[in-house]
Amino acid sequence: MSNTEHPAHKACWSCKGPVEVSALFCDTCNAIQAPGQLDHFKRFGLERSFVVDIDAMEATYLKQQQLLHPDRFASKSGREQALSSQQAASLNEAFETLKNPVARAHYMLRLAGIEPEGGEGHTVNDPELLMEAMEMREALHDAEDKGTIDAMIKDTRKQARACEKDLGDAIDGNAFDTAKKLTTRLRYLMKMTEEARAKKSRLAAA
Repeated sequence: MSNTEHPAHKACWSCKGPVEVSALFCDTCNAIQAPGQLDHFKRFGLERSFVVDIDAMEATYLKQQQLLHPDRFASKSGREQALSSQQAASLNEAFETLKNPVARAHYMLRLAGIEPEGGEGHTVNDPELLMEAMEMREALHDAEDKGTIDAMIKDTRKQARACEKDLGDAIDGNAFDTAKKLTTRLRYLMKMTEEARAKKSRLAAA
């Protein structure tokens, strides 16, 4: 990925006046703008860093969601209705990506021109990690009581938090090979936590 700065302004499609690339609406004529190539971080006014303030991001998300509500564009032109739908889809994609640490890491790796491990069509080539995941899965399979599963959930969540911190340090420090491995490990840990919770629910319902 090049380090070329993208322009801060573009021309409004409606009045041709200058409008900030990150703006939802034109300051001059108030026409809704196309989402363009705005990256997910800029959409929420965030620095491009792995550590994000989820609460602040969610507040911005809800505010933008209200501004883009279809009811606000019911009497507008077809073009403006289409642009509002595009903006809403782009907003939802940005929020879903950045609020999930694994998706956020994948996104940041791709912004840096690096394909994450274990993505579409990619195998994970880390015997140590695969062995760890297999052992966790076997332990969960053998667990037959709520106390054992609760302990597993607590442990995997603790490991996930530590892994997430290391991952943030790696990404923000441009240590991308390390970041790829940590992203894969975090994905396994989060999946194991989900599977343990699901088994706990099944036991409770039995």
